[in-house]
Amino acid sequence: MASTAVRSAAEFEERLQQYAYERSEEGRRVRVGEKEVSEQAAIIARYRDLFTRDQLDALHTEEDAASGDERERLYRLRKTCESGVISSELAEQEDAFENAILQARVTFRGEEMPLRSAQARLAVLDSYADREELGELERTASATFNPARRDLLEAREQLDADVSGEPDPVARNEEEKAISLYDLQRVLVAASEATTEAYDRLRDRWFDRLLGPERDAQPTHAHVHYLRRVSPLESTYTKEKAVDICLATTLALGFDMTAIPNIHLDLEDRPQKNPRACVIASNPPDVVHLITRAQGGLSDYQAFLHEAGHALHYAGVDPRLPYTFRSISRDHALTEIYSYIFEAVTREPGWHAQYFGLTDAQAEENAEVTLFLEALLYRRYTAKLSYELGFWSAFAEERGTSSRDYSAQLTAATGLRYDERNYLSDMDAGFYSADYLRAWIRSAQLRAYLVREIGDDWWRSTATGELLRELFLEGTRPTSEEVAGRLGYEPFDTTPLVADLSAA
Repeated sequence: MASTAVRSAAEFEERLQQYAYERSEEGRRVRVGEKEVSEQAAIIARYRDLFTRDQLDALHTEEDAASGDERERLYRLRKTCESGVISSELAEQEDAFENAILQARVTFRGEEMPLRSAQARLAVLDSYADREELGELERTASATFNPARRDLLEAREQLDADVSGEPDPVARNEEEKAISLYDLQRVLVAASEATTEAYDRLRDRWFDRLLGPERDAQPTHAHVHYLRRVSPLESTYTKEKAVDICLATTLALGFDMTAIPNIHLDLEDRPQKNPRACVIASNPPDVVHLITRAQGGLSDYQAFLHEAGHALHYAGVDPRLPYTFRSISRDHALTEIYSYIFEAVTREPGWHAQYFGLTDAQAEENAEVTLFLEALLYRRYTAKLSYELGFWSAFAEERGTSSRDYSAQLTAATGLRYDERNYLSDMDAGFYSADYLRAWIRSAQLRAYLVREIGDDWWRSTATGELLRELFLEGTRPTSEEVAGRLGYEPFDTTPLVADLSAA
């Protein structure tokens, strides 16, 4: 049998770009409901020669001989090769799981719907009791996939340990992110505790306002999507106005998204379309997809602006950069800074007054609910990181069989009752929770910097856009912590974040 050729790093990078484009586009078609069957395994099979142990060794050798930016580029290529080796071995199993989820149905009040449509429906049901009922149906159906989730998790972890040479999943992720996850956890928990009093006031006020007098003292997390949508204010934040207002908001910052041809907007509502908004950067800066599924409510505006931050970042990278520094990062903490800062515009009372014709008092009140939602999500992710650190620290012994303190941690942090059966479905790969939380710290630092340098009107100033463009040009090369230094902050300085979350 002929041996597979081993490529140089430059050759590997070129073919990797083609592979990533095909996988991204396939994932996009399934995610947006254009396809009902995922065929990632077929793509991986076509590029199987790209991800081999010999190729991994060759990249490692080149990396060891390099220094500076070149060493960093080769490190990221090697880690991508590691991921590809794992994906090639799990492709069929992961396709089967994805297709099973796509085919899953629940029946609610005589209506059969895809599982993902049930998740989307929870955001728009006005009856508290109906949300409780559908939420239980959705959680029960989702939980039937836990054995498959656990099998995939264990298989991926075994491969990851073998390919990387690091058996400890926490240590492995700390090396890749170049931070201490436990040090991060400590400062995040301290910030959460420092803002608990302000959060409790917001929670009691807005649970009553949004969920109504019939709510339980501790509602289930089936109501999260309804809360985030701020459904009782839907008549103000209508589905029909969302795109125009969000485009006007980005334009005020100096970004005319209608004139950026490499950003492709998918705003259609399809039954199988994943309700979670996202950006798929298939080939930055040339092909960037911004995908949302509007349902009415403030969350449409927040989701659009959040994803606009991602899209503008990827579409704004310097095309002369190597593919690796246009598309591949050590983690997600860098690009989440930009999604958060665009979403932060919705916490400005002036934005609510300018675009929705509200009085100053109404605008202040509606901006307050966005602060409540921000605090809720921050506390949720801080608790999630603590849970995940315990889960992965014990994985060698437990193999993911225990929900541990998932429900207790998230329930105590948010005031919403989390179902322990969600302990696997509510887990993103690679400690993504830590990346979100680093971005929370950094975006608060960035906002404080913008207020200091530009003024309180930073959210409608083209000077903000000019500053962001300079950052976008660097692509994925900097780390989140390097951005902190440029803004004049220590990486774990949560002072601006605590100030933001305490402004109730």
